[in-house]
Amino acid sequence: MRKGIRLKGGIDDKSFENRLKYDPEIVELYLTEQDMERTPLIRERIRAMNRRGIGAYMHHPSRYRGAYLDIGSEDPRMRTFYRESTAELLKICEEEGARCVIHAHYVGMGCASADREATIALREEIRSIPGFDSGLLLWEDSTEGLFCYSNPYLIDDLIVPLNLPLNVDVSHTFIGFRGDNDKLCEVLERTAPYARYYHLVDSMGERHDSLPLGEGRIDWVRVKPYVEAKDFIFEINLTGDHTDCSPMVDSAAFFATIGS
Repeated sequence: MRKGIRLKGGIDDKSFENRLKYDPEIVELYLTEQDMERTPLIRERIRAMNRRGIGAYMHHPSRYRGAYLDIGSEDPRMRTFYRESTAELLKICEEEGARCVIHAHYVGMGCASADREATIALREEIRSIPGFDSGLLLWEDSTEGLFCYSNPYLIDDLIVPLNLPLNVDVSHTFIGFRGDNDKLCEVLERTAPYARYYHLVDSMGERHDSLPLGEGRIDWVRVKPYVEAKDFIFEINLTGDHTDCSPMVDSAAFFATIGS
């Protein structure tokens, strides 16, 4: 097993075999709406990782019928899919030894009204999800909206009262604060008691650019002490059919040099 190689990929044969050839410590399986119709394959992938001692994570589907998922959606079909898919993935986590990253929303939710009342309403939506605080579901921040760390109420009025297990996406937080490394590090400090997992991605801080480490403006020298003792992956944007994950491997090499 190669220390520090922590990757993300799909459950299809090409992607999965590509990740395994690097002998990684961790693989996060990015799932789609269609993947929820073939959960035996998801289980098979996790078991294959477990046999090799690879830490197994999943990422809850991001879209339903082409639209980004939103826990507070007014579309009853989306609400049903959100809750049923979460319950199914939680069951897989419990039975197969994995964890699952989940978003409360992506973009567009509460952007114009990130106030305390709306944040508390989101908190109660999350509380309604069975297993929300089990430590098997890890709640990830968005680049804007209520579940973005630029929302001043998110930590004190949602995360702390729920003792919510987190996946902190370093680039999302950086973008939420428009490229402010000081504010990024303040969030990493404040969320440290709740963060179980991290997505490490570079960014210029202006949009969701998902750059390899070292190609953006995140100060990784300051970030590394907060994340190095916990689980994380390098979640770099890939080209083509997303089979070749070498940009993630290159980012792992960059990260290893920091502080050495």
